[in-house]
Amino acid sequence: MGRITVRRPVERLVVGGARNRRADTLAVEEPLEIRVAGTPLTITMRTPGDDFDLVSGFLAAEGIVGSADDIAAMRYCADTHEQNTLDVVLAPGVRPPDASHVRAFTTTSACGVCGKSSIEALRAERRRYDVAADPLELDAGVLAGMPDALRAAQRVFDRTGGLHAAGLFDASGKLLALREDVGRHNAVDKVVGWALRDGRLPLTGTVLMVSGRASFELTQKATGAGIPVLAAVSAPSSLAVELAEDAGMTLVGFLRGTTMNIYSGEHRIRA
Repeated sequence: MGRITVRRPVERLVVGGARNRRADTLAVEEPLEIRVAGTPLTITMRTPGDDFDLVSGFLAAEGIVGSADDIAAMRYCADTHEQNTLDVVLAPGVRPPDASHVRAFTTTSACGVCGKSSIEALRAERRRYDVAADPLELDAGVLAGMPDALRAAQRVFDRTGGLHAAGLFDASGKLLALREDVGRHNAVDKVVGWALRDGRLPLTGTVLMVSGRASFELTQKATGAGIPVLAAVSAPSSLAVELAEDAGMTLVGFLRGTTMNIYSGEHRIRA
């Protein structure tokens, strides 16, 4: 596994005061090339660590795999000097990705849907699970405690201040999994990939808590994993709300302290 953090010199300046040189801890951002049976699929910018989870979650979000049984093997390529190329061998009978899945350019840490051939392709993604039928109900107080629980578990953020986090909770507020990354979509892929590799999909009865905003892409990844509730400390986008309403998902934004905005699926939240 590559380094998660690095130390770099920085000049610290206080307006009207002193300035000095010191070392600062930064979150690492490096490319990861994903190959399927030796054929390049995409390059994503990520924080090294949990790469197998990241790739598993990415392949699940793309509709290429649906369970751990669809993946025969994953390995870092021996023809690269660093662990920045990962090759996936699909199980017999699993269709390899077609041309529409191949990203023509790098997926940045800010946007995981870049490279899709069209807006129509985004909207036409298949839904593997019926999120609307999930009977989960949540106490509002339990939901309100999740941001603090997520923040308390962010070990690398404490040292860098530069990573997004995604946490998976059960209905009682227990944290089941947490992943950090420079890309919010990568953090979600890592959580979903962990669940796929552990045989937990679909993630019925769970809440996905994210440290930033709720974008269309994160909503899409959550519904694709069968997660009925997505909660964010910041705002959702209009397209995220539309997708959540259409899928029957509960979408919560501005979850801070004892307040929250419920944009869809309010029937799952008990006051």
